[in-house]
Amino acid sequence: MNWMRIAIIAVLVVAVVGTARVLFAADDASLPQAGQPAHDFTLPSQDGSGVHLADLRGKWVVLYFYPKDMTSGCTLEAHNFQRDLAQYEQKNAVIIGVSVQDEDSHQKFCTKEGLSFKLLADTKQEVSTEYDSVMTYNSAKYSARRTFLIDPQGKVQKVWLEVKPDKHSEEVLAALTELQSATASK
Repeated sequence: MNWMRIAIIAVLVVAVVGTARVLFAADDASLPQAGQPAHDFTLPSQDGSGVHLADLRGKWVVLYFYPKDMTSGCTLEAHNFQRDLAQYEQKNAVIIGVSVQDEDSHQKFCTKEGLSFKLLADTKQEVSTEYDSVMTYNSAKYSARRTFLIDPQGKVQKVWLEVKPDKHSEEVLAALTELQSATASK
């Protein structure tokens, strides 16, 4: 009888591990990797205009996903991108923030915090899903804090999966500077 329990447990463990591998492999497959084309999309911004990623070709794009407007970490991260915006512009780069809140929430956030770059409303979580940047917290879906640096040809050049809001803009600027220097020296 003991061997039957062991056999059943073994079968269940194999089934769970196999299912987990399939699920995680699917998630990894959707995450754009460095050197791959960025997934194209169109989303509405805080001013109601649509932003189409393909229309930004010719510029570097800092595509950052963040959980929620008006929260401490997201506000700090946005402030730092705003603080460094002139440096990004000098490097032919635009900042695009994406979260699952709607345009109205983004408009209030930009007004309150003095943000002048685009925040996009991914209310159906489609783009966050395409970039493997969805998380669940207290049964609600949010965009996970991740960043993708996209070159002027539309290819992902760098991915940050673990973002610390207080230092992130500096990390992105350093990577952008390094990538542009490497491209210029070729």
